[in-house]
Amino acid sequence: MAKHINKGKKVNPGEAELKDKLVNLNRVAKVTKGGRTFSFSAVVVVGDGNGRVGHGLGKARDVAECIAKAVDDAKKNVIKFPIINGTIPHEQKGKYGAGKILIKPASDGTGLIAGGAMRAVLEIGGLHNCLAKSQGSSNPHNVIKATIDALKKLRSPKDVARERGISLEKLFEG
Repeated sequence: MAKHINKGKKVNPGEAELKDKLVNLNRVAKVTKGGRTFSFSAVVVVGDGNGRVGHGLGKARDVAECIAKAVDDAKKNVIKFPIINGTIPHEQKGKYGAGKILIKPASDGTGLIAGGAMRAVLEIGGLHNCLAKSQGSSNPHNVIKATIDALKKLRSPKDVARERGISLEKLFEG
């Protein structure tokens, strides 16, 4: 069996102070003989505002406990991605299930143009200028995972130059 090498740049969450943001809170009802039993499901993103972001899902009978579980889960799934001058280094597509997204770098002063769950991930990750479009499912679970997939695939110019064995100047020639 071949061992899969994860290029997702997983990060130790204890290194930096992570902020959290609630993306979606869902109340679900289980119908029993004695009536309805309500519980909650929360989707949370965490990030340090400097290229680190993670997502998590928590489920519990109580809202506060549910969010706490989601934050703990999110801290276990933190990845690192490159940021250059408040934007991403290059255009990238991401996909998870039926959720498809496209993120593009933007010039300074453009702001963060993204909707819903994608905006929460990009904001908490530290991007200030970026264009983003969700092209598939609007389900927040899939949109967040597709966005993180796209961020995982990003490569900085230094990484590309190192992989090719050339200098940065030679990378940007012609």
